[in-house]
Parts: sequence; C-alpha cells; structure tokens
Amino acid sequence: MNQLQPISIKSSRTSPEVHFDPEQGTLLIRGQSYPENAFNFYEPLLQWVDEYLVQLSTEATVHFELELPYINTSSTKCFMMLLEKMEAGHLSGKNITVYWRYDEDNESELECAEEFKEDLTLPFHIIAKEE
Repeated sequence: MNQLQPISIKSSRTSPEVHFDPEQGTLLIRGQSYPENAFNFYEPLLQWVDEYLVQLSTEATVHFELELPYINTSSTKCFMMLLEKMEAGHLSGKNITVYWRYDEDNESELECAEEFKEDLTLPFHIIAKEE
C-alpha cells in the first residue's frame, strides 16, 4: 500500500489553509471558504480522506481541526461530505475527533459548527478561541 502524501495548501483570499498530515493524524482546515468553485477546491481533499480512512488503523488517532470564520453554501456542502466521511470512519471503529475552533465574537461561526455537529455521532468539540 503506497504511503499517502501530506497535503499542504496555503490560504488565499477565498480559500482556507489546509494541512493534512497522515503521519501525525492531523487534518487542519483554517480560514475563509468561498472559492469560485468549492467542489473543485474540495474534491482532491475528499478523495484524499477516502484513501486515508481506508488505510487508517483502528489504533491511530485522528484530530480533524476546523477554524472557519466564514463558509459559503457550496463550501458547506463540501464540509458536510467531509464530515460524513469522518462519521463513517468513526462508525467503522476509527478513532476520529473533530475540534471546531471559533471566535466568540462571531455568532454565525458558532451556529455553523453547531449545525454540523447535530447530525453526527463522532466526538465533536466546539471550542472558543483564546484571544
């Protein structure tokens, strides 16, 4: 089985920073998300997560860290797909935890996190960022 390569994408004005490190078991997405075509941006990430979860051992621990001050509707759909993959991994016995950090001054960011959380059973922590 070939070793999955890490993904590292610098943030832009409309897309978030992404660091997926299979060795460390950390998947980080941080920043605004309203790319011109959200599916084009997220599709390689979705494919990577599919491959990652297939080869992930049940002993491994995964931290899926999100910090998304703003996401548009099409990005929301992509995040739902990502979280559904994490949920499926969790249900198949993988050790996956979601950490969603939000700015206390941004009420819509908190609401967004809560909406994602309500449909999932995997451990999902919504954490206010320290100033």
